[in-house]
Amino acid sequence: QVQLVESGGGLVQPGGSLKLSCATSGFSFSSFTMSWARQAPGKGLEWVSAINYNGATKYADSAKGRFTISRDNGKNTLYLQMNNLKTDDTGVYYCGQGGWTPETVARRGQGTQVTVSS
Repeated sequence: QVQLVESGGGLVQPGGSLKLSCATSGFSFSSFTMSWARQAPGKGLEWVSAINYNGATKYADSAKGRFTISRDNGKNTLYLQMNNLKTDDTGVYYCGQGGWTPETVARRGQGTQVTVSS
């Protein structure tokens, strides 16, 4: 069955960096657009970034210039490099199968917690 397993979250100070990973299985990873979304405490799900099968990328305004989405089709793994983190980046980050636009996500993983705090 389809599995999406996020990892790499943690506690980081403002200005710091984290790299999230999403290991996948059960589908043809290289053929799918993949995405990241996040949910801050007490708020709704926010689409963050997507990468299509060709490697084209797009970002939410809040992520532009600080986050980089990438994929390794040989490892069936999706990544999100996050630099210059801010307290507003705190939340649970979810990997998504699909998601070039928020409404096109087919499945999400269980999430990984990112906390940005001094």
